[in-house]
Amino acid sequence: MSKLLIQFRRELAAYFRSPLAYVVLFCYLLLTGFNFHFGVSALNMTVSRVTVVEAFFNTTLFWFPFVLVFPLITMRLFSEEYKMGTMETLMTAPVRDGQVVLAKYGAALFFYIVLWCPSLLYFVVFQWQTQIGAAGAFGAYFGAYSLLLLMGMFYLSVGCLASAASRNQIVAAMLSFAAISLMFFLSIATFLLPSVGPEMREVVRYFSAIDHMREFSRGIFDSRAIVWYLSMTGFVLYLTLQVFQSRKWRGA
Repeated sequence: MSKLLIQFRRELAAYFRSPLAYVVLFCYLLLTGFNFHFGVSALNMTVSRVTVVEAFFNTTLFWFPFVLVFPLITMRLFSEEYKMGTMETLMTAPVRDGQVVLAKYGAALFFYIVLWCPSLLYFVVFQWQTQIGAAGAFGAYFGAYSLLLLMGMFYLSVGCLASAASRNQIVAAMLSFAAISLMFFLSIATFLLPSVGPEMREVVRYFSAIDHMREFSRGIFDSRAIVWYLSMTGFVLYLTLQVFQSRKWRGA
């Protein structure tokens, strides 16, 4: 466990020594802040049962930067080690392959959580200024941010797999963006194709991020979504470990 923590601190320090991390933080906060302002402004223009939390987490302005951020967070995890030639040193260190993968993944997940923490202030300031709750109940906050964590865990694991499979950061970013975008757009196929039958709609809803967020942001928890994200995260991390070990024995 101590070796895992040491490796985790190494990976986390690498994040916050990189200028890219602060650029991502600034741009993401700027975009989410604009999204929050846009959602509140839209609600002020009409009478609606939609809460501020629902308006914030269910717009195009939310989903576009959300999908884009994962390649930026994960593209350097393994690819940079291959490029800089430090992977050989890492491979000969007294740490297990699984610990290396978990440390890199854990650092990416920690940075992702840091990325979202400031957004909680939006709702605090809104309630302080208006004396009106941004959601009907606490469950809406908990549901929305729980799903953010679950989706982040899964999509970060996809990014880790892409980075482990490529020596080039740009290629790794493109692979992860393509994979995440494909899964996301498949989840809205039923909206674009009205002729899809009810059975297929139910299948698509099982892994539809949009449907999941719509329900969780209302405080409605679906155990199927929780099982989907956790199981897929574990599976993709297992694939990442296999790819990492394969490259290790082939000399990266």
